[in-house]
Amino acid sequence: MTHQTTAPRLRTLVLLLLAVAGALLAAAGPASAHAALTGSDPAQGTVVDKAPTQVSLTFSEQVALSGASLRVLDPKGTRVDTGEPTNVSGTTYAVRLHPGLPDGTYTVTYQVVSADSHPVAGAYTFSIGAPSATSVPASAQEAGGGVVGGLYGFGRYASYAGFIVMVGGAAFVLACWPAGTGVRALQRLVVSGWLALTSATLFLLLLRGSYTGSGKLGDVFDLDLLGQVLQTKTGAALVSRLLLLAAAALFIAVLFGAYDKREDDEKRDLTFGLAIGGTVVSGGLAASWAMAEHASTGLQPGIAMPVDIVHLLAVAAWLGGLCALLTALYRAENPVEPSAVRRFSKVAFGSVTALLATGVYQSWRQLGSWSAFTETRYGQLLLVKIGLVALLVGIAWISRRWTARLAEPSASRQQEAATAEETAGAAALEERAGAAAAGRTDSPGRERPAAEEQPAELTEAASLEAEAAGKASSEEAGAAGAAERTGSDPGAGAAERAGSSTGAAKASPSEAESGSGAGDSGSGDAGTADARRAAQLARQRAAVDAARQKRLRDADPNRSGLRRSVLAEAGVAVVLLAVTTALTSTEPGRTELDAKAATAAVASSDAAGAVTLDMSFDTGGANGKGVVSVDIDPARIGANEMHVYVTRPDGRAYDVPEVKVAFTLEAKSIGPLPVTPDHITTGHWSADGVQIPVGGEWQVAVTVRTSDIDQVTVSKNAQIG
Repeated sequence: MTHQTTAPRLRTLVLLLLAVAGALLAAAGPASAHAALTGSDPAQGTVVDKAPTQVSLTFSEQVALSGASLRVLDPKGTRVDTGEPTNVSGTTYAVRLHPGLPDGTYTVTYQVVSADSHPVAGAYTFSIGAPSATSVPASAQEAGGGVVGGLYGFGRYASYAGFIVMVGGAAFVLACWPAGTGVRALQRLVVSGWLALTSATLFLLLLRGSYTGSGKLGDVFDLDLLGQVLQTKTGAALVSRLLLLAAAALFIAVLFGAYDKREDDEKRDLTFGLAIGGTVVSGGLAASWAMAEHASTGLQPGIAMPVDIVHLLAVAAWLGGLCALLTALYRAENPVEPSAVRRFSKVAFGSVTALLATGVYQSWRQLGSWSAFTETRYGQLLLVKIGLVALLVGIAWISRRWTARLAEPSASRQQEAATAEETAGAAALEERAGAAAAGRTDSPGRERPAAEEQPAELTEAASLEAEAAGKASSEEAGAAGAAERTGSDPGAGAAERAGSSTGAAKASPSEAESGSGAGDSGSGDAGTADARRAAQLARQRAAVDAARQKRLRDADPNRSGLRRSVLAEAGVAVVLLAVTTALTSTEPGRTELDAKAATAAVASSDAAGAVTLDMSFDTGGANGKGVVSVDIDPARIGANEMHVYVTRPDGRAYDVPEVKVAFTLEAKSIGPLPVTPDHITTGHWSADGVQIPVGGEWQVAVTVRTSDIDQVTVSKNAQIG
């Protein structure tokens, strides 16, 4: 009865947790870009006087480009870019334009892949001469969305789940419960994890081209796209994962095959080799994620990738081992040993310690500030994850208490008492079976002695054996009736069979031969019936023993408490895995805040427009006085155009031997950044492409030389960017 009520509850809880996990994955939406557009030239919404020769885009990190990654469309939607996009410098990429473009509004679209494997897409407009109507929508393209994006997200979740179940289940069997190699439920669990990870990896490999490109489901089986994917960092990581899964299949075959068949002494010799091989394969599988995602780019990748590998292995050892323990508690025919539970408790404690250490580092690396916890989606998801981990640790503490109670000596005594009760019950069962067999010869009117009291768990067995004995008695009664109908005496037949040698001495040879043949036939039939009855009783006893063992196991309050707490842990782990998967496809808080700051700086600089600074100077020599004016347009982050004008006190243009300009941002210790303008005409100097790296209160210093020995430097501050 307990088993019948527990199974539906377990199925209901699992379905509920899967629904919650699915809702979290659905809420994650399309994969958020991990590289953000931080600048462009021409900038968004600007109106330029003459047609530019190229369009350049600057991202927060390096991105991967294809032939159609950057496109520029005229008001009618015709492409006006030419050639392949190129990497100009650092994280700035450009595409050249056709010369002599007419006036109007142009649309720039981009779709690239960030260094951590996630697609980035968007669009903006700029105008030449004056704005005009355009037929091209300038709304940002959806990267990694739609049906393909949803399927890709599901594949990522399945791959993480398969890795955790496979690695954690194998580690639980090898390190905590070597006897579990013979448990079919654990074998199926680990093999299921391997199948899930392998299938999900192939699934992701097929979806990758469409996921980062067109987003069309029909492009999933495009071999050209698949070939392009294999040349990328993510494609190489997925192929490496498949090769490592082949080695993992061999490891699983040895663990549940040759290792399981070895004796205990031989197992100890093989355990070390399996532990080394399993660690290498598991570390390689974890590296296939670390080398292609968050850890491979950004701040300190050389440290972040090994930390990410340790983090993934710790998650697998804890949550995967938890799934294996749950399977052993609910599905294993033989109860898991308390010593195995204690060993897993130690493994889980070490895994949680590693998770805390690596998690703190990863949080600092991806957020960079306390405000990012609340101001970014990544930080908010991370807070949810921290809360779930805290809840999981709290439930694990309860499980440790149940584990300690399970290992107390009183539990051993209870088990011994239960074993003694089983032995006594089995003896009583055999005695009742003998009494039932003897009852076949009792006369109908004879009173039988009162039955001795039996344990409650033997009632079902007694009824089954009584029924079997009744069937056997009916068969013998039928045989006796048949003998009477043929005119023979069953007792005489038995006597003849018992005394065949005496009868043979007195009878003729033919009669003796006939009687002997009949006796052999009757003996064979009786032996077959006895064998059938014995086999039936053996099956009944085995079923009753299994039911008794399960009832005794379920009746142990410590074991039942442990099962409930481990089930609760597994439920929280399912939701935790969904949140973690959503985190891996969300833009890190540090990147999001940097992109917001850059966008705000560009917006403020666009609103400010050009900056003009007028500064009087006096070099101290003859004709050493005058005014220098500096015009900076558009006075924003990135490239700027600078004009310098020098006039005499009366306002006439003044040609001086030399003019130099330097920019300094004292708040961030940047500069001085020297600029030497070109002489254009009398009293006029100019410089194009003056780069302002960040916004702030810049000091603009101008050095004016009026003779070989007379010069002076004057300066003013201006808000640029």
